Amino acid sequence: MITKYGYSTISVVVAFCLVLVIVSFFIHSLPVRIILTAVIIFLLVFTLNFFRDPERITPDGENLVISPADGTVLFIKDVMEEKFLKGKAKQISIFMSPLNVHVNRIPISGKVEYLQYHKGEYLVAYDDKASEKNERNEIGITGKIGKVLYTQIAGFVARRIVSELKLGDEVEVGKRFGMIKFGSRVDVIVPDTFTTSLKKGDKVSAGETILFESKIGLK
Repeated sequence: MITKYGYSTISVVVAFCLVLVIVSFFIHSLPVRIILTAVIIFLLVFTLNFFRDPERITPDGENLVISPADGTVLFIKDVMEEKFLKGKAKQISIFMSPLNVHVNRIPISGKVEYLQYHKGEYLVAYDDKASEKNERNEIGITGKIGKVLYTQIAGFVARRIVSELKLGDEVEVGKRFGMIKFGSRVDVIVPDTFTTSLKKGDKVSAGETILFESKIGLK
């Protein structure tokens, strides 16, 4: 399955490859034609692979915070979050390489009560300062277990953040809402009372991996 968020990019790549195919008909040098063919195959395979969108089975449990992104845990740390949670919190940062699935998913069910887009720089996504300086999209959801803030962060290569969410939207955990194109990072921040069993270097999958668990806040 290919994500709808990639249709425009795929169309451009396919058009470019068709131009290369036409050009190759006018080239008589066999080595050059072989190189062109290799370039065409690489572009098509890489693009289709990047925009793949596999189905996911989201774990049951209203007390769970599910990963919004595929990738590798960069770090887990305690932070003070003053924009949405307004207090002590825990943060997990996930690095998404160009080889990961880049479709993002909702981490908890609830209502979108905070939404802020920031223009910025394009530091490498694994730089700790990327969460403060890079182009990013901050999303805050209030659910039965409390508030969760997560941020789509553009990286050195990724310069296109896609999100369908609007303030006031009622959202469901595990559902697709957007993506970050070509390598990036997602930060997830939860109240200090939440727990996690993950560690730096762990691999996570959007819509499937449990990032945090809360024992309080449920009715």
